[in-house]
Amino acid sequence: MKRKFYGSTTMGERGQIVVPAEAREALGLEKGEKMLVFGVHGKGLFLTKLSSFKQFSEELEKRHQEISKIIEES
Repeated sequence: MKRKFYGSTTMGERGQIVVPAEAREALGLEKGEKMLVFGVHGKGLFLTKLSSFKQFSEELEKRHQEISKIIEES
């Protein structure tokens, strides 16, 4: 997984932040894009596109079924 620092942002009065333009462009984020927000060890946040998480979740489920089958056959 490639990691990249896109800059900084400031939280506004209503708790909103602006995702830097370079990050929006690189990740293909569009206005109205649904995002998921996860807490990381009580020290930070992790943001991901809902569509990306759905794809990851589906792939993980597929792999889980394959591994379970291998275990059952052992």
